[in-house]
Amino acid sequence: MPGLGEETERALWRAGCDSWSALLDGLGSYSIGSADRQMAERVLRRSVEALDKREHWFFTNALGIREAWRAYQAFRDEAVYLDIETDGGRSGRSITTIGMWNAHGFTGLVKGRDFDRFPDLIGQYRMIVTFFGTGFDIPMLQKAFPTVTFDQIHLDLCPTLRRVGLQGGLKKIEKQLGISRGDDVDGLGGLDAIRLWQRYRQFRDESALETLLAYNREDVANLVHLAEVAFERLSAKTLQL
Repeated sequence: MPGLGEETERALWRAGCDSWSALLDGLGSYSIGSADRQMAERVLRRSVEALDKREHWFFTNALGIREAWRAYQAFRDEAVYLDIETDGGRSGRSITTIGMWNAHGFTGLVKGRDFDRFPDLIGQYRMIVTFFGTGFDIPMLQKAFPTVTFDQIHLDLCPTLRRVGLQGGLKKIEKQLGISRGDDVDGLGGLDAIRLWQRYRQFRDESALETLLAYNREDVANLVHLAEVAFERLSAKTLQL
């Protein structure tokens, strides 16, 4: 809410104001910092309406990347955990596989095989969870699929986890949290993903593609645990519970 900062938010929680309805009911008595009370009422009522109607795009705009974690609990059942692999290039044509994980498991799309499914698949979700997706995955996908509108709430775990002291690349953070990978892909990195794709394309080595997809699957599957860690730790930090 514009004009309502972190200290005011914590003060509201300490005062027992623990929901939108509680603040609406007590808007005349609670301190809301420099926020305008009429504007605050409009924002609160619109938030209630948007959540009830599952209008995720309202929260995409209202929260931005920094505060997207706040929507995780409400939208986690409609989230996709997303990661791409490339051939090392920076154009949309450089994407080789698109890994997507949801409550039903893993979907791995392969260049030249089933990339045409991506627009319909991504349109089913109200939240996207990535690791450094704002700097890499989403811009690359926008180049590859210029007609797709990425209006989902975007939880980018790279800057989000940094706020709770977990820094570095995805695999480094996984190790800090004790997350292990399967024996078939443990120790593989981005350069290995490029080499696996080259081997598949040059020699039609299906085993190389299977390993690449397994690597991609581990990337997205592990994002689930990282998202939960980010939400729990930022909730505790924000509310100082």
